[in-house]
Amino acid sequence: MSGELDLGRIAPALADVVSQRRHRFSGVPWLSLLILTVIVVMGVVGNWMVPHNPRAMNLAATFRPPAWLPKGSLTYLIGTDNMGRDILSRIIAGAHVPLVIAFYAILLSGLIGSAVGIVSGYFGGLIDALLMRLVDIQMSIPALALALLLAAVLTPGLGTVIVVISATYWTWYARIIRGEVISLKERDYIALAKVAGVGTFTIFRRHLVPNIFNTLLVLATLQVGQTVIFEAGLSFLGLGVQTPDISWGLMLADGRNNVATAWWLITFPGLAIMVTCLAANVIGDWLRDTFDPRRRQA
Repeated sequence: MSGELDLGRIAPALADVVSQRRHRFSGVPWLSLLILTVIVVMGVVGNWMVPHNPRAMNLAATFRPPAWLPKGSLTYLIGTDNMGRDILSRIIAGAHVPLVIAFYAILLSGLIGSAVGIVSGYFGGLIDALLMRLVDIQMSIPALALALLLAAVLTPGLGTVIVVISATYWTWYARIIRGEVISLKERDYIALAKVAGVGTFTIFRRHLVPNIFNTLLVLATLQVGQTVIFEAGLSFLGLGVQTPDISWGLMLADGRNNVATAWWLITFPGLAIMVTCLAANVIGDWLRDTFDPRRRQA
């Protein structure tokens, strides 16, 4: 009898757990996760995945159309450019640049912005006013103008793009993290930690940073798409990555003069940029809905 009672209690509990797990994973953007995973794999091991040397020129195969068009060839699945280089190989190899730039730019801007936001929100007063005015000044400078200035001072390249993006987007982190810290510092456990004589740095490390980590993760994911577009724009204008490096923005710049006769030169790199940004934004929105209790309840 007791066994039956136990089974009667356990079965609904197991069913509830299964239902919760099924509901939890029902809204996961699996397609976006798959796309972003493929982009990351391309960025890490793309040089070993390419069907052709992405930098090798073949003047006998210039402007080959995609394979499904007349005069197309399965050797060059989505065509070649004005130098006879395989477009597919260059797209795969070119994923490395936005991946590296996104990683370092998001890391630097996140660290700088989070530090400014934590200090500003926790101490308040004059420190908060000075730091927020600095943020306002930074946000009033157009990103493209800042890129032109830094490109004139620095040598255009991978490092310049990382510096420009970090100098542009740290303000985004600073403002949002400041608001989170202002809310967190009024909690009882922060007041008790102060009364107990816990140092400021320890409060930051034990109580503030763990509680803003979810917000940082969402911001970093949403910034991936912006970083990819920003890098492509700078490279397109000649202020970012330079040859012989391969970048989707450089591919757009190389193909802009032949749009009318060879549309595939800019179509496929543009699709790579669009799909990457869309997947990153969808994942960012999902993370925001997952970590925000109010959105999760709705």
